[in-house]
Amino acid sequence: MAMSMGKRVMLTVAGAIVLLVVIAIGGLYFVQHEVKERIVVALAPLGTAESIDVGFSAITLRRVRLTAPKDWPTPDALTADEITITPDIRDLLAQRVHLQSVVIRGFDLALVRTASGRLEILPKLRQSMSKPGQPASDASSATSDRPPLPAEKLIDHVAFADGQFVFYDEMVRKPAYKVIVSNASASVDHIHLPDLTEPTSLSMRGSIKGPAHTGTVTFDGWMKIASKDSQTTTTLRGIDVLTLDPYLLKKAGAKAQVTGGTLDLNLQSTVTNYHIHAPGTVTLHHLQLAETDDPLDTFMQIPTRAAVAALKKHGDDITLHFVIDGNLRDPKFKLNESVMTELRANFAKALGVSAEGVAKGAGETVKGLGNALKNLLGQ
Repeated sequence: MAMSMGKRVMLTVAGAIVLLVVIAIGGLYFVQHEVKERIVVALAPLGTAESIDVGFSAITLRRVRLTAPKDWPTPDALTADEITITPDIRDLLAQRVHLQSVVIRGFDLALVRTASGRLEILPKLRQSMSKPGQPASDASSATSDRPPLPAEKLIDHVAFADGQFVFYDEMVRKPAYKVIVSNASASVDHIHLPDLTEPTSLSMRGSIKGPAHTGTVTFDGWMKIASKDSQTTTTLRGIDVLTLDPYLLKKAGAKAQVTGGTLDLNLQSTVTNYHIHAPGTVTLHHLQLAETDDPLDTFMQIPTRAAVAALKKHGDDITLHFVIDGNLRDPKFKLNESVMTELRANFAKALGVSAEGVAKGAGETVKGLGNALKNLLGQ
């Protein structure tokens, strides 16, 4: 019996649908395979991955290692148990690089502040992503025939989970002073390369473990990476003062010894056209300093003798208010020193100690510090 017209139409439509599905799956596989090869090529000069698995909607790298420059205090800039990349398939088909999300789990990320004050994060990766794509090495004809990736790249969301940030500060001392932010998570939203002129949202949470206490740190805000314009909020809660020794102590002979106490900090920072305005507060809880016989021994550039005596009279909590204001392009303005100058001056005021000379080098302020001690002791 001849097939009816309706059945023939239905079979034709069904066949067309099946054909489209097969073509779509084949195209999807081709795109994913292409992405995997691109990742292999991009990863080669940066580090290694134990495995790269291609799924229908995402690509997963396991046991990832990105190496650090030779002059870094650590051999790896990043290690991660797993990195999951979710590309926008439609943009990939159009030869545009658009990643909807990058999720990094079980990570160890190094951040280095150099002796000159520059903060470095994944320098090799940043340099690689900021340049137009380069053809692969001639050693592999399968990849060398590919056109380079376009310079424009868009990443909607980057998430860090279940890891730690390790901060190496070469400004404080050599070898670099290390602070670990553990139990850490973070997110970075909207990274548009290469211009980086649009606002990128930032958020971070973590813990800082000290000898006696485990405090918390949070950071939220946005930044235009190219211009450095930003609005950010930094909060520390319950941080062991001992953990911040290199930032608070000024050695002028024997080193002042902190024996206890925690620190809270709130900082609201705005940067516009390289001008920073950042009001904040620091609260010291139960600060304890060991007494010393060395008259040159200082805490925040105040004689330790004076600080110990004042702390006994003052009580358990000391709150310091400060405002950082200056031009980041002015070579005479150094952010780290500006913060510490404000804190030292306000610490002196809070304790009722003369702030004369508090912002100068310890060797130049012995006379002023001696006078402060005499005033405090009523001599």
